[in-house]
Amino acid sequence: MIFKRIINLLKLLNKKSIFFFGPRATGKTFLINQELQTLPNVKIIDLLYAPTFDRLSRRPTLIGEEIAHNTNIIVIDEVQRLPRLLDEVHRLIETKNIRFLLTGSSARKLRHGGANLLAGRAWQAQLFPLCFNEFQQFNLDHYLLFGGLPFVVNSIDPWEELKAYSGTYLREEIVAEAAVRRLEHFVSFLDIVATKIGEEINYASLGNDVGINPRTIQNFFTLLDDTLLGFCLEPYRKTKRRKAISRSKFYLADLGVTSSLLGRHEIARQTEAFERSFEHFIALELRAYLSYRRFDLAYNFWRTHTGFEVDFIIGDKLAIEVKSTNFVHERHLKGLRALREEQLIKSYCVISHDDEERIVDGITIYPWQKFLSDLWADKVITQTY
Repeated sequence: MIFKRIINLLKLLNKKSIFFFGPRATGKTFLINQELQTLPNVKIIDLLYAPTFDRLSRRPTLIGEEIAHNTNIIVIDEVQRLPRLLDEVHRLIETKNIRFLLTGSSARKLRHGGANLLAGRAWQAQLFPLCFNEFQQFNLDHYLLFGGLPFVVNSIDPWEELKAYSGTYLREEIVAEAAVRRLEHFVSFLDIVATKIGEEINYASLGNDVGINPRTIQNFFTLLDDTLLGFCLEPYRKTKRRKAISRSKFYLADLGVTSSLLGRHEIARQTEAFERSFEHFIALELRAYLSYRRFDLAYNFWRTHTGFEVDFIIGDKLAIEVKSTNFVHERHLKGLRALREEQLIKSYCVISHDDEERIVDGITIYPWQKFLSDLWADKVITQTY
């Protein structure tokens, strides 16, 4: 199955050089080959190819010396393997006006290794697992269980693929980062975190569960963020009438990886697992949408000490509650109504399994398919301010 990815690399490169990050197996190399490989003005450098890595590690200036006269775009795949190259990249951007696409599955070695991050001469973009709008036919139940990694979606045995990815790749990736002293602690941490998706992060409690100190737990979350395997959603703190909690909540970057870590082979409807996975799904869609559209909008959740809660808040534009119910009732609107009293957000909605879109007390009730179709058609959130 071939997917039409939302992100357009050539359109981005026409404006600026790009650091292009994403977890392994999201399809970065495939997308580069599909969009750029056949263009006559593009040169691709693959640092996973040992002879290329060896040549450039000895003499980074070969990048500039080997440029053809008509080359104006250079792709360096897995640039974090050789951060020294970024000094030469910087020089070529300045002297030759070359545009670079610099890909990687981890920003950690660049951020923490003192690499030249090009001082604003390159933007950042991300590639995520497949989104709702990238499928010709979208199967929600299948997606909640197996996620959106392209090689898993196309596999005749997605469960075996996920086991290999979670059991081998994730551990190898962390070892490659050389950031964990005892891998067994990190593996235990991952298994526990998979059960806490969408919950407030309590470092002390997780430390007790794993048997390590809270500071190490905090470092593990940073590692997941750096390697693009997960992300923290920060709380919305602007409310004055009701005090908001200050803890973040966490989501893994793919639902299939979550299922694999949990050993979960099915997700039945009308269960807590389905409800949590459905919220996780919407969290990932919103994150991808904001990134692909390059919207500079805050992405938060809201929860008060007295129990009011709103799942997602996008800037000052939209507050979203996610319910896996087939019919939204008045009781499902309590959090949105409490937040609306603050008069900080323009619009309010619930995403559910309702059959029809409707409006209750100024709050839009969306069938989930309608919401996502409208979202990706830019009918829900716009960049106007």
